[in-house]
Amino acid sequence: MAISLTESAADRVRGHLERRGHGVGLRLGIKKTGCSGYAYVVDYADSIDSDDVVFSEFGVKVVVNSDSLKLIDGTQVDFVKEGINEMFRFHNPNIKGECGCGESFSV
Repeated sequence: MAISLTESAADRVRGHLERRGHGVGLRLGIKKTGCSGYAYVVDYADSIDSDDVVFSEFGVKVVVNSDSLKLIDGTQVDFVKEGINEMFRFHNPNIKGECGCGESFSV
């Protein structure tokens, strides 16, 4: 089981954590929503809970609840800039379908 970050994503998270002044890493999870079923939830990880799994890439920790990990195992998180837009992009090998707007996915 693994979640990975590209160097670009790790740099983005590291920079935000430094400006914020606290936190142990990036918290990645999912929630039920949208027309396809699930959406990613991205936040700061201020602590590591007993049911969390921790991955490290380029010196940045990625904290994932074990229930979420079942649906996003193998995901690579990238950070991309497209014109004036900046976003995290998720490459999840478990996805069976996505909604037209790209906000939610099914597995």
